[in-house]
Amino acid sequence: MSFARLTPESAVAAPHGRLYVAAFSATLFLSAFLLFSVQPLFTKMILPTLGGSPAVWSVAMVFFQAALLLGYAYAHWLTKNLGLARAAGVHVLVMLIALFALPIGIAPGWVDPPDTGQALWLLAVFALSIGAPFFAVAANGPLIQAWFARSGHSHANDPYFLYGASNVGSLLALLSYPFLIEPVISLSAQGWLWAFGYGGLIASIAGVAALAQMGRNRSSEKSSAFPDTATAAPATGRQKLTWIGLAFVPSALLVAVTAHLSTDVASAPFLWVVPLSLFLLTFVITFQQRPIIPHTWMLGLQPLIAGTALTVLALGFSLPWSTFIMLDLGALFVVAMVCHGELVRRRPAATNLTSFYLWMSLGGVLGGIFAGLAAPFLFSTVLEFPLLLVLSLFCRPGVFTGDRSEWRKVIVIASIAAIAVAGIGIIVDSVGLESPTAMLALQGLVIAAIASFLLLHRLPARLAGVAAVFFICGQIVAPTASDTTNLRGFFGVHKIRNDEDGKHRMLLHGTTVHGAQRLVVDANGTRFDPDPLAYYHWGGPLAEAVKTARRSGLRSAGLIGLGTGAMACHALPGEAFTFFEIDPLVIEIAEDPNYFGYLSACPPSGGIVLGDARLTLADQPKSAFDLIVLDAFSSDSIPVHLLTVEAVRLYFNRITETGFIAFHVSNRNMDLRPAVAAAARELGAHAYYRDDPGVPEDELKYSSRVVVVGRPGGTIERFSSNRDWSLVSDTTARAWTDDYSNVLGAIWTAHRAKSRSTQ
Repeated sequence: MSFARLTPESAVAAPHGRLYVAAFSATLFLSAFLLFSVQPLFTKMILPTLGGSPAVWSVAMVFFQAALLLGYAYAHWLTKNLGLARAAGVHVLVMLIALFALPIGIAPGWVDPPDTGQALWLLAVFALSIGAPFFAVAANGPLIQAWFARSGHSHANDPYFLYGASNVGSLLALLSYPFLIEPVISLSAQGWLWAFGYGGLIASIAGVAALAQMGRNRSSEKSSAFPDTATAAPATGRQKLTWIGLAFVPSALLVAVTAHLSTDVASAPFLWVVPLSLFLLTFVITFQQRPIIPHTWMLGLQPLIAGTALTVLALGFSLPWSTFIMLDLGALFVVAMVCHGELVRRRPAATNLTSFYLWMSLGGVLGGIFAGLAAPFLFSTVLEFPLLLVLSLFCRPGVFTGDRSEWRKVIVIASIAAIAVAGIGIIVDSVGLESPTAMLALQGLVIAAIASFLLLHRLPARLAGVAAVFFICGQIVAPTASDTTNLRGFFGVHKIRNDEDGKHRMLLHGTTVHGAQRLVVDANGTRFDPDPLAYYHWGGPLAEAVKTARRSGLRSAGLIGLGTGAMACHALPGEAFTFFEIDPLVIEIAEDPNYFGYLSACPPSGGIVLGDARLTLADQPKSAFDLIVLDAFSSDSIPVHLLTVEAVRLYFNRITETGFIAFHVSNRNMDLRPAVAAAARELGAHAYYRDDPGVPEDELKYSSRVVVVGRPGGTIERFSSNRDWSLVSDTTARAWTDDYSNVLGAIWTAHRAKSRSTQ
């Protein structure tokens, strides 16, 4: 089926003219803008309650997709069971009822998450807080298109072009949020603005419903629109499964790519909206009457992009961060273009429009559930990412239409590929990963894999079969460090591994090392050296912060973030160190003497408190600590809610008059000094920082950046006379609050600093 061509001339000649189409397009645009702007808005509101975990957005995506499915089901029911006028009346009433949930905000009594079952708790918070208005707005897309199809307009037979206007609104909402809305408007103000926009949408919905009814009454060409009681031939089971599958793969891949981005940089709106914007852009392009990117181009490009990403992921190769991210985003875009292009090719007549969107939405929900909820429990690593790339190759046209002889060829080619990969595995295992022979064999495997993907792009069944075999065998021969253990929970994947010579053990989250310990092998076996390593070594700024506090009489310290527990070995007898950790899996790792030995050698006398530090610190008595060390990380970034003015005020309420706070702000991509200094300025405090290069002769003593903040006249003054510490000079930055933050600005500041240093 092809789109009815809607040109400016034909629009003017239509019974209701170009303005008629514009009214429907504008309403869909506004609806989509509200639908997608509320997603980063509310997710940012709820993010602090779960420690800034990237998993919050993954679970949020599941909720939004599920609510979208319910909205589509509701729209389908209205369209099939009620006439246009009655359906419009019911829908406007539903939207009016949802007004009682506005302005946007967290439901009362739902600010304290449980220690377990965070995903289900989070889904309940979303449902109670924004479920009603989101559901009402979610129904508008298919409902307004169905009304247009009933309107008697000359293009009512093929209203799918309106889906483009809807997705343009979605795209602009997402792109404007991190660049225009978040840096300027507070969260509370955003909630009220959204409510006003929602009120305008109700009026607009009522208006286009009236236009559709008038157009239907006036039209003399009612054959161009299906009547209220029309029944179309139902979609076959094969059609429904196809729609579900083609929506499942890109939806799940979207969640997987977003989680990867958020884990390696920061859990922030602008990193949520980049992949989602690309995802929506594919809808905008493919649902055009004449797509600006031909579908055949994407089919030709998919084996190269998806195959390269699959090879890198399956074999565990390391790439520069920027290259890896571009490859991830490129794979997401191409795969979504192919799958959504195939959905367009298989779309039904307008009589089955709402059914099409319903089944397509179900596929999206299932994809989100798989990647956001099921995968963390099914896989100990992010295995869903390469798996989805393989499944995307099964979405190509012609995979399941060949005869039996074709599938026999697939089996033969796949068997050859399996033997080749297994042979490479034997070579690597026998000569060692680091040997030139092993590296040459692996490089040959990569070249052969990518060449196979390119050569087989016109033979879809063989291409998919080889990709599946390569993925399975790749999990067996993937070049990983020895003795690697992967543990996965709500807050991500934690990797425990030894280095190549087996002398050190490291803890990683994402691509960032969060701690390391030296292994000592002697006649008594293997034991742990309790000397702190990584960012916590004796000569580093965190160690110096503890020593400085000790000079003023250190009795107790609160440490936000546990990691491997290395900071516990900085305590002397009589000093109570209390750790605050949100991730129960991290506590399990640090306390297990088979993984790390810091807590066995230096058990913290203050104990370990489970939960988000903003909540658990509030339960501590005032002036409980002489020192607070903020060392909480989600991969490479401190959760934003731990750096706001409100958070720093809480820290000050929990330290003595002479105490201070040490912020570990090491980061590859952001400069967090201005944010910390601005919070200190707002509270009348002083801020000093130290950039430590680490110990070059010891690779496990890392470089780090620490900012210390304290009240004038207190222990903080000792840093002013220390040549290693500098006063934070940028005091003009806007302070971050629970209502405002600017992660993008922190990234830009770090980028400018790197650019100046290389000039």
